[in-house]
Amino acid sequence: MSSHHRSPSASSAPHRASSSGHHRSPSSASNGEPTQTHHHSILPTVPTPALVESVAGGAHYSGSNVEPLKHRHSSHDRPDTHTELKADHQRVLEDIRALYECRPTPEIFNRSWHKDAVFEDPLSKCKGFREYAAQWYAMPKLFKSSETVSTRVMSSTRMPNRIVFSQTQRYKNRFLDKTISSVVTVDLDDQDKIIALVDLWDGKGLPTRFGGGLLRRLNAKIAPLLVHVPV
Repeated sequence: MSSHHRSPSASSAPHRASSSGHHRSPSSASNGEPTQTHHHSILPTVPTPALVESVAGGAHYSGSNVEPLKHRHSSHDRPDTHTELKADHQRVLEDIRALYECRPTPEIFNRSWHKDAVFEDPLSKCKGFREYAAQWYAMPKLFKSSETVSTRVMSSTRMPNRIVFSQTQRYKNRFLDKTISSVVTVDLDDQDKIIALVDLWDGKGLPTRFGGGLLRRLNAKIAPLLVHVPV
């Protein structure tokens, strides 16, 4: 990266994290008790196939040990097939989580990424290993820590071979402590290697107006000049 929660390039650290909404409890503020922060979900509780298709369309292709991801079941205890995580997809998600938590390794890229893959988020549009790997290797230099607060699988399918999940990522360094919620769409090839990963912050589309696309490409090209990527 270039982790709500992605990894900005070395030249764009402060822009990585967007502020989440906070609401102060009137009663706790008045009696001196600590206030509580409430995080509102950006997605409905139970993802539907129509919702997942809509999110994936918007994402156009046009760490430490990872806890097992929970699956949702219907009222009749029959699993929702589109949210039942496939075994090979579990491995891919574990590798993605390691990247978001500032733990990139050559093994992860060799195992789970196609060398010509595309990576996109609001800060960059990367094409190929040299560009997308630089974004992820920049993260440990930019952040003291990156914690995955929550992850929820929205869709895990074979046709197309795709994973869609929502996550909340908390980024911390000396100057900031920010949380980003995002929807991530991952397209895979026949060997379950990533060919496209699109991270939509707050579920919103990628910036294209006012030269947004050009700036994202520029960021992707600059990062490899500033960040060493082990081969």
